[in-house]
Amino acid sequence: DLARTVADAVLWEGYLLYPYRASSSKNQIRWQFGVLGPPEPTRGGIAEDPAMHCECLLRPTPDARVRITLRFLQLVRRQIEQAIDHDFRPVDTLLTGEQNLVSFDEAMACELDFGPFDLAALNVGQELPVVMPPAMDTEIVTDAAGSTIGRTVRTRSALRGILTVRAGPAGTAPPTPTATLRLSCAVRNTHPGVVGDRDAATAVSFLGAHLLLEADAGSFVSLLEPSTADEAAARDCHQSRCFPVLAGTPGDTNVVLASPIILYDYPAVAPESAGALFDSTEIDEILTLRVMTLTDAEKAAARATDPAAAAIIDRCESMTPEALGRLHGALRDPRAWDVPADPARTADPFELGTRWNAGVFSDSEIPIFATPDAPWWDPGVDASVSPTTDSVIIAGVRVAKGSMVRIQPSRRADAQDLFYAGQQARVTSVYSDVDDNTHVAVVLADDPAADLHEWYGRYLYFAPDELQPLAAAESATHLAADHAIPSIEPDRSKENQS
Repeated sequence: DLARTVADAVLWEGYLLYPYRASSSKNQIRWQFGVLGPPEPTRGGIAEDPAMHCECLLRPTPDARVRITLRFLQLVRRQIEQAIDHDFRPVDTLLTGEQNLVSFDEAMACELDFGPFDLAALNVGQELPVVMPPAMDTEIVTDAAGSTIGRTVRTRSALRGILTVRAGPAGTAPPTPTATLRLSCAVRNTHPGVVGDRDAATAVSFLGAHLLLEADAGSFVSLLEPSTADEAAARDCHQSRCFPVLAGTPGDTNVVLASPIILYDYPAVAPESAGALFDSTEIDEILTLRVMTLTDAEKAAARATDPAAAAIIDRCESMTPEALGRLHGALRDPRAWDVPADPARTADPFELGTRWNAGVFSDSEIPIFATPDAPWWDPGVDASVSPTTDSVIIAGVRVAKGSMVRIQPSRRADAQDLFYAGQQARVTSVYSDVDDNTHVAVVLADDPAADLHEWYGRYLYFAPDELQPLAAAESATHLAADHAIPSIEPDRSKENQS
């Protein structure tokens, strides 16, 4: 259930965006994640890649079997037609008296199960057809007197694809019944022919496509944090347009979610969230407050856009002050579960989250902190921590405030960090976060505004292994040159100083 909760968030991510109206430009080009487009390019060259592929590691048992669930959205064209002269003609909108009907694209959630597969049978691989037939549904629209004034026509184009599954040895070790296996899963759109434009391509695409893999026996290996024995095999796993992570309750190893959105192991939807806003990377409180600021006309337009949008408007309008207050945030001690606590106040966090959403969560059940008189983020909790005097050893050299270093961005350096590669910097402080990771704050030595940045604390932060301590002679030479640059003393008398 926990895995499906997150998978649903992946499935509907980007379905509709605030302000949830069809007239909004951001809702006219949709389906941002997990789109498997037709294999032949459109005439305009606008179509998503047709395939996704993931590989994960599985420690099998002799009777291990694997089930695979492919989940996606199928586009539904909703066309409003008005009754005119005993015929129906397509229109953009139709006023019924009670509401305004709008022609728009909806989607239908699809879920296809494959397996269970014996792992031995997957050595040669399996190619399985993925087919969703076309369909058309018609709904008559009447006015208050019961007369037919139009109809709603919903159409779905056929989807065709192939799911390929294969299992084989991981690494170069000879295969044994219990040796770790590499499980490969690929989904490819096989729509025949060339489509005309973006809309035509979207109609025959798998939208929000992702996979849930479940092992009846055996256990999946985390690719983000593999054991030492599995590190090499994990590095050899190839991913394309999706990535497999462990899902479910932390500690479980029988479910993997292969998601087109980057996730960590055991992802979860925040328990404070009252319902889907189709933008799970956003802050619920912000979106909820924005919905509350919509005018009545804007809310009516959103309700007419899609039943799901109508549900969002209704939920936000009926939200109680207590429910809104929960969206304002929660302070969670990252070490709370490592601290011996009163058994009466110890509970499983997922069970607590479920009861919090149900409104039966009491303050007495919040896990206690190690320092009950002060929150963990208060610098006064640990007087031994002092960023301006603390130091870190880098390549055998003690680095602290005032040390000169050369920046060598690595890890997951972004484009801005790479601009600083090779530049010299002066250390301003050394920090430790709540996970005991060390971060070194610096200002660029050649930056004329370095004094200003240091005055108001606008530092650049790097991990120790991204910095190279400079020899004393090199630092002294650079500092001597640096003194030739006039220092900048901010004019604090100007309230509007930029």
